[in-house]
Amino acid sequence: MKYPFLLAFAMTALSGCATETSTDRQPDYEELDSATLLDSPDPVVGRYHPADKDTVDRGAYMIELLACGACHTNGAFEGDPDIDRSLAGSSTGIAFTNPLGDKFPGVIYPPNITPDEETGIGKWSDRQIANAICAGIGRHGERRIPSMPWQGYARLSDDDVAAVVAYLRSIEPIRNAVPKEVKPGDRATSPFVYFGVYRSTE
Repeated sequence: MKYPFLLAFAMTALSGCATETSTDRQPDYEELDSATLLDSPDPVVGRYHPADKDTVDRGAYMIELLACGACHTNGAFEGDPDIDRSLAGSSTGIAFTNPLGDKFPGVIYPPNITPDEETGIGKWSDRQIANAICAGIGRHGERRIPSMPWQGYARLSDDDVAAVVAYLRSIEPIRNAVPKEVKPGDRATSPFVYFGVYRSTE
């Protein structure tokens, strides 16, 4: 195996891609048992005002409901989440172009969303975090974040978004830098999944 390559795809994607042709041999696959629902890390006393406890608790509930940990926690895609580093980002990425049609798909690695100032969202404003959640817009207003399911979050109420922001600021900062995004056509050197169901066995 030339590089650690995890490739997952939904069975429905196979039929949808049946008309695509490629001269490259596709790898074999094995089924993944990903972790989709994870408990939210506990807020840290002193990182939020006591009067905001209900809001922070609401945010913790929303993070679990929205299954943020399923992408933003290392090991979750493989069914072995690193609970001690929950929400600190994933070294396994998500292909955002079709690996069955593209030899080297584009891949994004779910970022660290703990309040670490260097590798997480500690220097983001409340508005920047809200824009990422509800519109998939990166911190500096760049293009929409690939694979971020913002369309499903776009109708969250302002109160729910504010609760998520308050909660994310309340948890323990964890320093963890994830691999950089891989552009389509470039070769990923860190593993990735596609649709989170199967991965290559090569």
